[in-house]
Amino acid sequence: MAELPVFRWYLAPDGYATRRQLRARGLRPGGQGVAAQLERPRRRGGPLVAYLYRIDCAKPVRPMTPARWAALAKANAARRRCPACRRDAGYVIPTSLGTCVPCAYPGPHGPDGST
Repeated sequence: MAELPVFRWYLAPDGYATRRQLRARGLRPGGQGVAAQLERPRRRGGPLVAYLYRIDCAKPVRPMTPARWAALAKANAARRRCPACRRDAGYVIPTSLGTCVPCAYPGPHGPDGST
């Protein structure tokens, strides 16, 4: 495997971009490998590394189809449903709790919190 070119932070030549920069332009790496890397030195630990891809080899982002929109909506709805009480919490259930807040911290009047 050939050694990757390494550039200092903010000193990458034109024609290279990170994944986020490609996405901002409506592009994706498109199967190409990492072309170069940026390194930012730190006082402790190893340097921060960002991988760069060639812009000329990047492909356009695939458009969302109706089926993909439906799958995304279903996945987001599942993240809002409490596994304990099976209700839509109205927000994404925190993974640290695993249930909605009323189920995780039931009040003296039960999980509903009503008097």
